[in-house]
Amino acid sequence: MDTSNINDLSEVVEADRIHVWHHLSQHKQYEAVDPRVIVEGKGLRVWDATGRETLDAVSGGVWTVNVGYGRESIANVVRDQLLKMNYFAGSAGSIPGAMFAQRLIEKMPGMTRVYYSNSGSEANEKAYKMVRQIAHQVHGGKKWKILYRERDYHGTTIAALASGGQEERKSFYGPYPEGFVPVPHCLEYRSQWGEVEDYGLRAANAIEEVILREGPDTVGAIILEPVTAGGGVITPPEGYWPRVQEICKKYGLLLIIDEVVCGVGRTGKWFGYQQYGVQPDIVTMAKGVASGYAAISCTVTTEAVFEMFKGNPNDPLDYFRDISTFGGCTAGPAAALENMRIIEDEGLLENTTAMGERLMGNLNALMEKHRVIGQVRGKGLFIGAELVSDRTSREPLAEATVAAVVGAVMKRGVQIGMTNRSVPGFNNTLCLSPALISTADDVDQMSDAIDGALGEICG
Repeated sequence: MDTSNINDLSEVVEADRIHVWHHLSQHKQYEAVDPRVIVEGKGLRVWDATGRETLDAVSGGVWTVNVGYGRESIANVVRDQLLKMNYFAGSAGSIPGAMFAQRLIEKMPGMTRVYYSNSGSEANEKAYKMVRQIAHQVHGGKKWKILYRERDYHGTTIAALASGGQEERKSFYGPYPEGFVPVPHCLEYRSQWGEVEDYGLRAANAIEEVILREGPDTVGAIILEPVTAGGGVITPPEGYWPRVQEICKKYGLLLIIDEVVCGVGRTGKWFGYQQYGVQPDIVTMAKGVASGYAAISCTVTTEAVFEMFKGNPNDPLDYFRDISTFGGCTAGPAAALENMRIIEDEGLLENTTAMGERLMGNLNALMEKHRVIGQVRGKGLFIGAELVSDRTSREPLAEATVAAVVGAVMKRGVQIGMTNRSVPGFNNTLCLSPALISTADDVDQMSDAIDGALGEICG
């Protein structure tokens, strides 16, 4: 069916209603209202089937379209690559796969190897399989446990959910595989230990306490987001990351950094961990790698990790016995190469820093006007505003009220996100992650819409 000349979109909407199972959606609502169908995008703006224009402040709804919509150059390189060579299994190489790996590693000092797959969840699964295989082949079956942090999120598969610190996302999908162990979150605004000096150090030391409780010879790795994303846009407190690195070295843990959201420019550097002077062993990434123009994820390792899979060429099991079917699709690395060129040539890292500071400043100014804003936090164009019913007690604003604020922002022509159905009692943070091409006018439109929505819903 040729869809390029469809003029009557009512047929499309009805086909969507009857046949499409939407992500993260309660479909009972579509018995009374039409599902939203997005038909076009340009820059930061999208248009739906009703013709309504919206400024997208969440980069495709899930922090993905980093360089904005309608990038003809990415579409062209993908088209050309698919005509030349669209796919071959990842047991062989490809021109875009080799060239993007080289360009990516140039941005990641200390890292050397790129393993391709299809999504952020899958990239993290690969990292977990590496840890488990290393446990068997290097540590004699020990050091197989993987630590994860409360409020962090690492994907939707069963193992990725097992390593996720958002209990509402995990509900009804257990039982989960063993060996995934939580450590405390690092949100000082919600301190688990009351008023303490050096909260960052305290939160990091809590990781060591878990290691000692579990037994250092059982723990092989820890996975952390550089900035916690869906759990409330949590930036790490002062002193946290250096101490985490020390603990990993002390106990021989592989440090896995989940850059699925923060990676490829979102925080103002190529990767979020580079904001904090950390040297990881494994880095996972997806969303912004190709800005949603093609599916791609990467699990990037140091040479030391890679070498652990080259032990005995005569042993039929002594290599990484894994495959991702669509990790062999050439569209992903082709799009990623052009995506990276755009970020460099247009100075989007610098723009992200500048526009992030402007947006942060705007939202901090709104705190003086709206006492419902308890805290604003973030890095680059990745910012959250936690809403409270009372600043003194820091009682979280009800999730339904936060959702009403998001709806009121949408009425004003801007789409933002929120933490929802994730952390019981604390789904109260507005989330903004607009494309790295955002202008001052775009940023001001976002904050103006939030200003009006807070006035309407919260008084």
